[in-house]
Amino acid sequence: MDPRLASALAAFCCLLWGSAYPAIKTGYELFAIGTADIPAKLLFAGLRFAAAGVIVLAYCLVTGKSIAVRGKGEALRILGLGLAQTAIQYTFFYIGVANTSGSKSSVVNSTSTFFSAILAHFLYADDKLSRRKALGCAVGFLGVLAINWSGELLFEWKFMGEGFVVIAALVISAASLWGRKLSRRIDPMVLTGWQLLSGGLILAGAGAALGGDLGPWSLGAGLDLGYLALLSSVAFTIWTILLRDNKVTAITIFQFLIPVSGVLLSALFLGDSILEWRYLAALIAVSAGIVLVNSGAAKKAS
Repeated sequence: MDPRLASALAAFCCLLWGSAYPAIKTGYELFAIGTADIPAKLLFAGLRFAAAGVIVLAYCLVTGKSIAVRGKGEALRILGLGLAQTAIQYTFFYIGVANTSGSKSSVVNSTSTFFSAILAHFLYADDKLSRRKALGCAVGFLGVLAINWSGELLFEWKFMGEGFVVIAALVISAASLWGRKLSRRIDPMVLTGWQLLSGGLILAGAGAALGGDLGPWSLGAGLDLGYLALLSSVAFTIWTILLRDNKVTAITIFQFLIPVSGVLLSALFLGDSILEWRYLAALIAVSAGIVLVNSGAAKKAS
């Protein structure tokens, strides 16, 4: 895949994931989900991802692509990926976010980029963590710190807060690399559809079993949930293909755009002010980090 196209698609995926932040906050309001109501949040997330899986699998059927799973071994691998990448990861993430601030969550969750780079260094001979890549990751992380800087110290630490967010970042990094391996044996769209559906059903089942309940349904609530499902189906499918066809660090570095775009889009749709130096500093730093990590690939392509 052409590096420029891959970069554009990776940025598009992260823009979609960034838009999930204001959409989720809006969904919490529309479904009357309280701040500490973890079961309802798990149910909400599970319905979102299960619906996303249905969208992907339905698209496969409409386009004439078989969604049949070949054998028990393949079914178990897909179920395991859905359990890890969607169910386990988001369980840790939602509990962690509920026990810490939003700014800390976005900073700590950005460690997934570092985890991906480190794991790729040991798993792939052609994706070693060079000084340039390490510097790019560090500069990108500084951008995430900048956009969340509010003058408060980040040294307070709770295991079920920041600790759970770190675990979620590690799980999604490892699961994404596992998905990269599976996508070379299973069609990426079929893999994405089944893992989203299975992981979403596990999340929804856990939320319901714990007493989770969503507030009154309305047209706005349904549209919000539908948008979240659609963005997940599109973003996860493209991301799986990108990881299959490109070096891990060249793609995962774009994840630093998620908190940046999330803050900017939240400001746009939720009315927060963005006329501060930290937003410009964050965009510059994240962009510089992406350029540093991908500069080698760009030179090679040219």
